[in-house]
Amino acid sequence: MSGLSKQGLSAILHPGMLVRHPDRPDWGLGQVQSAINGKVTVNFEHAGKQVLDAKVVTLQLVFGPQG
Repeated sequence: MSGLSKQGLSAILHPGMLVRHPDRPDWGLGQVQSAINGKVTVNFEHAGKQVLDAKVVTLQLVFGPQG
């Protein structure tokens, strides 16, 4: 993962960023609500608000309008 640890990725996440859960593609596109102490709260299109542990899951950043 290009040199970033899982905690490192959560450190760069901030509200408004778009992400996908790699193991839950059915959740759709998610928008980061908060990222505090390794806990990331994301509001997903089809799964609603989820609190994820950045030590367990590495979210995929989404760039551009395509989602």
